[in-house]
Amino acid sequence: MSDTTFDYIIIGGGTAGALLCNRLSADGRNRVLLIEAGRKDDYHWIHIPVGYLYCIGNPRTDWLYHTEPDAGLNGRTLRYPRGKTLGGCSSINGMIYMRGQARDYDHWAELTGDASWRWDNALPYFRRHEDHWRLDQPDGVNENFKRLHGNKATGSQGEWRVEKQRLRWDVLDAFAQAAQQAGIPATDDFNGGSNEGVGYFEVNQKNGWRWNTAKAFLRPTCYGRPNFEMWTAAQASKLLIETQPDGSQRCTGVQVWDGHEMVTARATQEVILSAGAVNSPQLLQLSGIGPAALLRQHGIDVVHDLPGVGANLQDHLQIRAVFKVQGVQTLNTMATSLLGKAKIGLEYALKRSGPMSMAPSQLGAFTRSSADQPWPNIEYHVQPLSLDAFGEPLHSFPAFTASVCNLNPTSRGTVNIKSADFKAAPAIAPNYLSTAEDRQVAADSLRVTRRIVAQPALAPYKPEEWKPGVQFESDEDLARLAGDIATTIFHPVGTTKMGRGDDPMAVLDSQLRVRGIAGLRVVDAGAMPTITSGNTNSPTLMLAEKAAEWILQARKTA
Repeated sequence: MSDTTFDYIIIGGGTAGALLCNRLSADGRNRVLLIEAGRKDDYHWIHIPVGYLYCIGNPRTDWLYHTEPDAGLNGRTLRYPRGKTLGGCSSINGMIYMRGQARDYDHWAELTGDASWRWDNALPYFRRHEDHWRLDQPDGVNENFKRLHGNKATGSQGEWRVEKQRLRWDVLDAFAQAAQQAGIPATDDFNGGSNEGVGYFEVNQKNGWRWNTAKAFLRPTCYGRPNFEMWTAAQASKLLIETQPDGSQRCTGVQVWDGHEMVTARATQEVILSAGAVNSPQLLQLSGIGPAALLRQHGIDVVHDLPGVGANLQDHLQIRAVFKVQGVQTLNTMATSLLGKAKIGLEYALKRSGPMSMAPSQLGAFTRSSADQPWPNIEYHVQPLSLDAFGEPLHSFPAFTASVCNLNPTSRGTVNIKSADFKAAPAIAPNYLSTAEDRQVAADSLRVTRRIVAQPALAPYKPEEWKPGVQFESDEDLARLAGDIATTIFHPVGTTKMGRGDDPMAVLDSQLRVRGIAGLRVVDAGAMPTITSGNTNSPTLMLAEKAAEWILQARKTA
């Protein structure tokens, strides 16, 4: 920390922050500082795909958050993993590459009044950093795929590697066939704008290793740039807001706890908050930016009354239905013996394939929870295993899990500080299943699961519903049981949403600038006004790609 004045300060070295560091420091005239509360991503379990089992719930890589008791979950609290290391959540997540649906981005354009967010206008920013396995041989790719994913033949090759998974399971193949028998079409690309269908997920891996954003965007590119500096194990505690001669307010820097003392870093251009949908609103509130009543409750001076900070929390709640099976291999039976574990380890060591290379969910499906839904509104993550919760032991019987989530929940939650102490975890209250619409989709989606499992393709394996149990059939029973067995799929968004100027709950404008505070943006999943229809990691990269362009343009025109 020899120098403490920079052009740009980026708080959070996760998904968005890593890309921003790369783009902003590409011009040697821009001095860029990255502040990351976690350590470097040099923990071996980060890079072995199945290592998420050892990273979630581990203080080395996870903030160890929990939700508040949730009425929709019948009073339960949930573990709420958030990455605390370089790469952020991309170092501990499910590695699934998923853009969402075109309608998600068209809706953002409506909510913000900014057409640049429309699907057709967002596509180039997905393509800018994507490095897709199919484009390794572009002659075998059709023109529509090139339009959606780029074209290496013309030099389009980004940093964000997308590959096929390096394993298959008979029980998952049978589920995919059953889904087709239930009316869900097969697909080999979930990222064309609809994502309806069933197929194996593509993943952010490279040659059987996890490909996180630290490897993609920071190492080695940024590490070799003299205008880039990185502070790890350094937690931002407060943004510095100064009143300008004209009476306006500007963010000029940040206070940082380095483990021994408080250090002040200054930014001449912008401070960019990329700490995630939990930590970004927390830091804003600690800095006096947020709902005035909440701030006063904790003795924090109100710098800017911005009621939307910490509101509008959305997440995908997955309902984990478990089915016992017979006569087919699952991870439950493979990984419960020393011999099975040895075989798994040997396959990964020799081939970088098999269960150690697998994402938490391998097979996906998008469909409608009922016939009256106008678009695919539920997503399946299907796994050849079962357990009570991530981090818990596998069950002793062979089974698969068909997790299903409502892609567009109407329930809204909050992230609010519980103390003025920056080291204290905030209160995370998702308010799952708090609307009648969400409870109905939960009940209907469990019925869709049963319909798929009842198809002939799975019959040879004699699937038996273990959770929630066939005795539960009514809407009320199924919604209540969903509350008993559901858990987060780790997709919090929306807590610093962008929106129109006449939206009192909009924290950001359409270019992610904090309303009422110059020199400050929030660039992470919290900026999303509504959750995307799928996994949220890659949409966050697209959002950061657009923001980087705006930030650089702003300096040119200043």
